[in-house]
Amino acid sequence: MNLDDLERVVIDTDPGIDDAQAILFAIRLGAFRIVAVTTVFGNCDVRTATRNARILLELGNVKDIPVFMGAGEPLIQRRLGFATAVHGPYGFGSLQPTEPAYPISEGYAADQMARLVVDNPGRITILALGPLTNVALAMRLEPRFTRLVRRIIFMGGIVRGPGNVAAVATANVLNDPEAARIVFESGADVTMVGQDVTRHVRIRPSLIKAFRRDEGTFTKFIGEITRFYESAYKELEPNIRGFPVHDLLVIAYAVQPCLFETQRLPVTVETTGTATLGMTVADFRPSTKAQPNVTVCLKANGKEILAWYSRVIIGS
Repeated sequence: MNLDDLERVVIDTDPGIDDAQAILFAIRLGAFRIVAVTTVFGNCDVRTATRNARILLELGNVKDIPVFMGAGEPLIQRRLGFATAVHGPYGFGSLQPTEPAYPISEGYAADQMARLVVDNPGRITILALGPLTNVALAMRLEPRFTRLVRRIIFMGGIVRGPGNVAAVATANVLNDPEAARIVFESGADVTMVGQDVTRHVRIRPSLIKAFRRDEGTFTKFIGEITRFYESAYKELEPNIRGFPVHDLLVIAYAVQPCLFETQRLPVTVETTGTATLGMTVADFRPSTKAQPNVTVCLKANGKEILAWYSRVIIGS
């Protein structure tokens, strides 16, 4: 297939162990033309996220994808809460990475994201794996962004069930609820792959053992960084086997949406509540007058997604 025929994507990310699995899957899959990787605070600080993104591209043996460092804090000043309990102090579990040779490109993530969208009208998809700060900034910097971006697929939020960092909020929204609200209400084509879906797609012990037995470059790396992640989820969710691969589902949805059940819904983000800050509020009422603005994933075929993931990664 000609490279120009592939969907062009910007991966906006805060690696992160699940981000790492998603990015390596995307590289190995070859279903996209990755035109840039942009980094944002979230699972770790933005400098660590940028180093980790460069490590992943170096590991994937790609040489021509620019990495642009982005927002290190939310739009409105808040106390930053990095996910060290789940992703470790360096974003990759107990692994203490060294500085990679892969370069950081000149330019700020939001500027470059906006430039790419304007230069490629209707052709750029944003795969958003972290807080939506960079995307919201790009929308504010470039008024044409919302009209010209092809689609935005976001991992975060929840419409049924509990949050992961608060009673009704998930980390990628709570870390910057104002940014999430800007993006959701922008009029762009937004899909939300929420944690009420992703938390049920879990790597079970048999699959992680297969990864750790395999001698491939990707599998050895994933096997190593997920040791910490696996232990963290044993403490967080002791009654559920395995661990989720949240961000991986954004890549899966982008390529095979048939593996998901979705519904167009009116969704807003709570930005002023105390107990509800960061809640993604979906209006399911049949009689609602609110206009649908987000495609919400409600279910995923986890068995097929994980079988596909293992076929792509094992031996890589």
